[in-house]
Amino acid sequence: MLKLYAMFLTLIFLVELVAAIVGFVFRHEIKNSFKNNYEKALKQYNSTGDYRSDAVDKIQNTLHCCGVTDYRDWTDTNYYSEKGFPKSCCKLEDCSPQRDADKVNNELIGIFLAYCLSRAITNNQYEIV
Repeated sequence: MLKLYAMFLTLIFLVELVAAIVGFVFRHEIKNSFKNNYEKALKQYNSTGDYRSDAVDKIQNTLHCCGVTDYRDWTDTNYYSEKGFPKSCCKLEDCSPQRDADKVNNELIGIFLAYCLSRAITNNQYEIV
């Protein structure tokens, strides 16, 4: 029984190892695929509640971001020309979708700075104070 358990653990480990290697080898293709699909979902966005629009709203709410790279990605969409930014782009809870860029999430710089801070803390954790 113990040998069977060890065999299953080994099998699971090997599957995870292969998945990690394949993910690393094809990371650029995976990244481009996600980016292209997200850009396509942005172009087809509407507020009627289809699954693509719900996914875009969920991503923007969860990650506190707006667009693929930043809020300017919305300016090329039909939704922006009709209604402005979607509500999921708003920084404030009670804002209405407007065309004002100062009221939408633009957290890319914050994410980069948080990464730099985390790296600095990790690199200096062994210094004697």
